Amino acid sequence: MISVEGLSKRYGELRAVDGISLRVARGELFGFLGPNGAGKTTTISMICGLLRPDDGTVFIGEYNLWESPKAAKRLLGLVPQEPAFYEEFSARENLLFWGGLYGVPRPELKKSSDAILERVGLAERAKEPVSRYSGGMKRRLNLAIGLVHRPQVLLLDEPTVGIDPQARNNILEIIRDIAREGTTILFTTHHLEEAEKLCDRIAIMDHGRILQTGSVGELAKVVGDREVVTLRGKFTAQQIEQCLQHEPVAVLSLADQLATLHLVREGYGMASLVSHLSKSGIELADLSIQKPTLESVYLKLTGRELRD
Repeated sequence: MISVEGLSKRYGELRAVDGISLRVARGELFGFLGPNGAGKTTTISMICGLLRPDDGTVFIGEYNLWESPKAAKRLLGLVPQEPAFYEEFSARENLLFWGGLYGVPRPELKKSSDAILERVGLAERAKEPVSRYSGGMKRRLNLAIGLVHRPQVLLLDEPTVGIDPQARNNILEIIRDIAREGTTILFTTHHLEEAEKLCDRIAIMDHGRILQTGSVGELAKVVGDREVVTLRGKFTAQQIEQCLQHEPVAVLSLADQLATLHLVREGYGMASLVSHLSKSGIELADLSIQKPTLESVYLKLTGRELRD
């Protein structure tokens, strides 16, 4: 339903998006996962037609976005990172206004607006000015506006940023239900747990490039089946690096007093690692072990924590 080939965008010497390609199937919930500045918003802005790429093509369904923009955009709904509505209007007035711009017939639009407001939990306060809404309510209205014309493809750019956990979970549940009903969704986030819980497939993105794509299970294989070890203690990054340079471990992330490692050789376990660290004078305060996760995959691919 979404087909992107060789998409690029440059700002002077900066390659904000660097030749990415992807396919999102009809009804799939596909996530872009990456830190702030990875190129996610620039990518989604090009996919929806707000920003013209320097190179590459975008197809929405059968339509080339730049050759048949009106036909392609009729299939699209967009929920931008920054809320896009009029605060002096009520929620219902906002839906009627934006739905009218999509050309939805007025009788159909009224019914659709009421149904969507009910779905996002705003029906009881639909006639109030949006200026009185909480942050979570505004995020739900932002989502409702993206759905008012019943799009086949929904693009969501960080739809839960800046809201409390309860409101966030509410929005994620609505998104999950929409996907189950057959809407194709492209979703950007820098929250690991959102991508892990929500998405059928995930593209890990950084520095304008897609580093790896797959389901959570497929991505975990990038790290392998061996445990991921987190060390905390009185050591510097340089001490750990020197200590482990000849050991069968892959260093996923490294900082003073904190290191994340991946054991890469069969037969080399925790006892061997702890013994070697102790003999090297490394003082540990805490050691934890876990199976490979989405976070450990990200660390292996980028060498830094997602929250950076």
